[in-house]
Amino acid sequence: MLAPDWWDFTTLEDDLLRDAAKLTPKDILQLSRPGFKVVFYDTLEDFYLAEALEYITAWKQATASNPVGICGPIGPTEQLPLVARMVNELQLDLSNAHFWGMDEWYVDGKALDASHPLSFERADRELCFNKIDPRYRMPDANMHFPKADTSKYINSWDSGVRCAVMQGGQGDTKHWAFNDPVKREGIYKDAPPTPEEFGKLTTRIVDLHPITCMQNARTSAGGVVTGIPRQALTVGPVQTWKAEKVSIWQAGAHDNPFGQRLTALMISKKIRDSSVPMSLLADHPNVQFNYFVGGIGACETEMH
Repeated sequence: MLAPDWWDFTTLEDDLLRDAAKLTPKDILQLSRPGFKVVFYDTLEDFYLAEALEYITAWKQATASNPVGICGPIGPTEQLPLVARMVNELQLDLSNAHFWGMDEWYVDGKALDASHPLSFERADRELCFNKIDPRYRMPDANMHFPKADTSKYINSWDSGVRCAVMQGGQGDTKHWAFNDPVKREGIYKDAPPTPEEFGKLTTRIVDLHPITCMQNARTSAGGVVTGIPRQALTVGPVQTWKAEKVSIWQAGAHDNPFGQRLTALMISKKIRDSSVPMSLLADHPNVQFNYFVGGIGACETEMH
């Protein structure tokens, strides 16, 4: 419906889509089950503070013999300056802490340079890491950003560093990181990858769904979609399952009221379909969905 050459949530059964649209905020909260927790925050201040605290909680565990890290997104970003402020205030030594950036744009055969305004690495550094007092700052060797040669990044996940939590937002394609649905071509012309096939994907170069390009143009480029790259580097499901916890943050600024409902319903009921990549987190043993109550909205007709 939205992009006939691609798989996406519009290829699901209508009954499932209707059931998701009917969910009230109370219904969403009741979708929690063992391995999947739904948490509500009444204010944006509390929401972003809680997100920032996940960094602090993870990094406080890090020691020389037990290095610990967090994998973090760009989108949302409001938590990042809060992280830096808390590190400085707590005088938290990050010498044994690690950070993985979860994705980056891919242009002309390489990762977008960190000097580019759209670079996710640049955003992480400018909004967080460069704001940390040099006395407490994380060594550059402990910061892992995906590059065109993905081997170093992939190996960092198997280097003895424990990933306490992988954070993420949710895109309009119902992805985490840039794990987008695939094109309807080749062996996937008539059916999308099985959850097992998708789950074997590692950090890689991906073609971006047109919906993802449109969304990033809206959130990061004033709607100029022609300025958004068509490919990206993304952390894969293989690395995601190495994280002890996956924490998804929904403030209502990225995916819409329907999308925020659909993925929670699918994960709760263990309805896995790679047309909705986020639904595959139903297999992860520790997933938390965090919602700003004021951003949940309603799936109702409203003319503007």
